[in-house]
Amino acid sequence: MKILHHGAVNGVTGSCHQLIVDVNNSLLVDCGLFQGAETSGRGDDDLLSIEFDISTVQALLVTHCHIDHVGRLPYLLAAGFNGPIIATEATAALLPMVIEDALKVGVTRNQSIIKACLARLKEQLIAVPYQQWFEVTLKEASRTKVKFQPAGHILGSAYIEIDVKADVKGSDQTAKHVVFSGDLGATYSPLLASPKSPYKADVVVIESTYGDKNHQGRRDRAKSLEKVLIKAISDNGVVIIPAFSIGRTQELLYELEQITAKAKFKKLADIEVIVDSPMAAKFTEHYQHFQTLWDAEAKMRVKQGRQLLNFDSLYMVDTHRGQRHEPKH
Repeated sequence: MKILHHGAVNGVTGSCHQLIVDVNNSLLVDCGLFQGAETSGRGDDDLLSIEFDISTVQALLVTHCHIDHVGRLPYLLAAGFNGPIIATEATAALLPMVIEDALKVGVTRNQSIIKACLARLKEQLIAVPYQQWFEVTLKEASRTKVKFQPAGHILGSAYIEIDVKADVKGSDQTAKHVVFSGDLGATYSPLLASPKSPYKADVVVIESTYGDKNHQGRRDRAKSLEKVLIKAISDNGVVIIPAFSIGRTQELLYELEQITAKAKFKKLADIEVIVDSPMAAKFTEHYQHFQTLWDAEAKMRVKQGRQLLNFDSLYMVDTHRGQRHEPKH
């Protein structure tokens, strides 16, 4: 058994790791796009092509659906990969939308090509619940099973536990327990349960993008946001926040709902919140659909009758083709 890295090695994007089980079998964990500084001086062929051997890859395991973890998936399909694409139930629901958007932005606007790619993706996509072992079919007598554990990063995100047992004739390899972290979220993040460490591991492959940084705590971030809003109101201003459509937008909405619900300052309680992103609107609907994955704090507030991601002063723009829509209530 060995592990090959096809991205997220010298930089922080393009996550793609190949677990070699034996000479006939391997598993791929993520197949992400290179972004930012890592694209400088590199052509499309170098950035997008699947240049490694996929003949032994029996399955693709997806930790979560950020583009730096799944963006090369269409190119993997084009290279001939026809095995299962295994992900959590929430990730499986979000992944087709992410891939469709990536194709439109970076590849083609040709609807027939996009539909063909999405059809292939959906045929191969397998959704599995958190914390349940799933056996992956391998060649010969080797056996491997995988389990997705909550990672607290975005909706559906997971770290992956893999039990590897190579049963190749003449091999004396013992079973190994391998863990791939994907991106791990901070504890006490709004909406998502905090990740818990695995019980055991023989090998851990962990991403450490922010491993050298101490982040501001959630309470301090919320206070900073409230101060900015109060200052903008006093100046008759507008606050514009660029945010990722998946994860960050929903966290912001959650905090804004808390701030406006508790506000003693009437003008703060009455502010309008506009999400000017059809994609973010779609993902927010999925966040609401998967409320069972929210943390205990969010579930408690829902029981109290709070509309955490659909409050009265929230306006969602679900299309840029017409006029702005009214709130969805």
